[in-house]
Amino acid sequence: MLSFRMVVTTVLVSVALLPTQARPRQGQEQERVKAISPPTTPLPPEAASAGVTKYSFIAYGDTRGRRDGVAIQYEHSLIVDSMLAQIKKLQTTDYPVRFVLQSGDAVVHGQIAKEWNVSFVPLINRLTTEGGVPYFLAPGNHDVSSAATVDAPQRQPALKNYLDAVSALTPPDGSPHRLSGYPAFSFGYGNTFVLGFDANIAGDEKQFQWVKSQLEGLDRKRYINVIVFCHQAPFSSGPHGGPTVEPATAILRERYMPLFNANHVRAVFSGHEHLFEHWVEHHTDTSGTHRMDLVVSGGGGAPIYAYSGEPNLDDYLKENEASKVKLEHLVKPGVDRGSNPYHYLVVRVDGESLDMQVISVDWGTGFAPYRSNKVELQDPN
Repeated sequence: MLSFRMVVTTVLVSVALLPTQARPRQGQEQERVKAISPPTTPLPPEAASAGVTKYSFIAYGDTRGRRDGVAIQYEHSLIVDSMLAQIKKLQTTDYPVRFVLQSGDAVVHGQIAKEWNVSFVPLINRLTTEGGVPYFLAPGNHDVSSAATVDAPQRQPALKNYLDAVSALTPPDGSPHRLSGYPAFSFGYGNTFVLGFDANIAGDEKQFQWVKSQLEGLDRKRYINVIVFCHQAPFSSGPHGGPTVEPATAILRERYMPLFNANHVRAVFSGHEHLFEHWVEHHTDTSGTHRMDLVVSGGGGAPIYAYSGEPNLDDYLKENEASKVKLEHLVKPGVDRGSNPYHYLVVRVDGESLDMQVISVDWGTGFAPYRSNKVELQDPN
């Protein structure tokens, strides 16, 4: 049993450790998050890019840093430096980088404006201005809280900060590519349709129906590639996965994965786990057997995680046996943190073919999860 003195001491220490930025003094004006600068080369109107079949995009996640609100995210800055080099390198090739997807957890405390303004926004401004590329951020639990409902009081201050940060980047409320009031949006470029949503509130029916309508309403003759990105992953083997099944993960498996299969989603990019791993799911319907790549890329600068064990997928496979679902854990993360470097992904689109390069930085340079750092996101002929 804890002593009274120990309880009091614990409470006092906990209060002392709360970020002072989260407790503005009475009468003190609340700092507001600055909007990330719009890209100098925005995506063209959808109709204007209809004939584009070759290009690249970048995907990564989990950039929150140890000194958010005090200094620029150092590890994230290494990632951004490398991204800018890749953008410049690919600019004059057949596969220029056209946009960046970030799967969430931009900062540690999304409710604290100073963390966004000091540590995150200036780095992303480099990508949108120096790199010139559009940047799309799905919300993580650190960005908008772990609240499971859209109207939860603790979610509102952080959600406001997130929406202020991305106000010049995502489709506005009222757009057919935006679920009004939600951090859920989509866009089309070339032969690819991209959809980002808030997996923290995966159980929200309004959001689910919006995602469903977006996918089911697509012109699949044009959009042969459908990409989804969100924070939590349907399958993972880090501390958020393995033997643990978080509520959002359970809902993603139960509701979203059958929806993604029914609409032949090509790839899902997630984070939440601060490591790299790659799953491949096959399922069969009346049109044949289809492949979906599920990639967890949470190496954007947050404290590194390690492998914790395989998830139990017996129930998921049984519930989807009519679709002959099969899962392969193509790349498992390392059992120690030193085997899981900071990294990001460059995905190359070439018609119906997709391939992916894992680019690591700093001490992780040379990371080769496939015996190299490249893989094709399709089955061999």
